[in-house]
Amino acid sequence: MTNATPHQIDIHVGKRLRSRRLVLGLSQEKLGDHLGITFQQIQKYEKGTNRISASKLQAAAGVLGVPVTYFFQDQQVPATDLQEVDEIGAFLSSRDGVTLNRAFTSIKSKKVRQTIITLTKALADADDPNIRIDDVELHSPYLR
Repeated sequence: MTNATPHQIDIHVGKRLRSRRLVLGLSQEKLGDHLGITFQQIQKYEKGTNRISASKLQAAAGVLGVPVTYFFQDQQVPATDLQEVDEIGAFLSSRDGVTLNRAFTSIKSKKVRQTIITLTKALADADDPNIRIDDVELHSPYLR
C-alpha cells in the first residue's frame, strides 16, 4: 500500500461518517462548524483521504449522536460481498438513498411496504434487457 492509497478502515469510517451526517440532514459545513474544522476537511474524512483523529472521532460521535463504535460497525465483510456492499452503501449514503429510506420507513403499513418492494423488484427486472416485462410476475394484488 502506498501513502497515496487510503487505508480500508479510513474509507469505512469516512463512509459511516457521511452516512450518519446525511441521515441527520447535516451539511458538511455544519458538521465542520460543530467540530471546529472546515467542510473541506470533512470531505477528506468522508473519502478516507485524511485520517480522523481519535479526539475528532469522539467529537463527531457526540455531534452525530452515536457511540464511537458506530464508525467501525459492519467492517468485516467477506471479500465476495464487498462490491455489492460498496454499491449498496454508496446508494444508502447518497441523497437519493437517504430520501428514499426516510420516505419508506415512514410508511406504517407493512402491506404497503411489501407492495412497494414487489413493484421495485418488478421495475428492476423490467430494466433487464434479458427479461420481457410480460414475463414479470407481480405477487401483490395491488399491482395487477
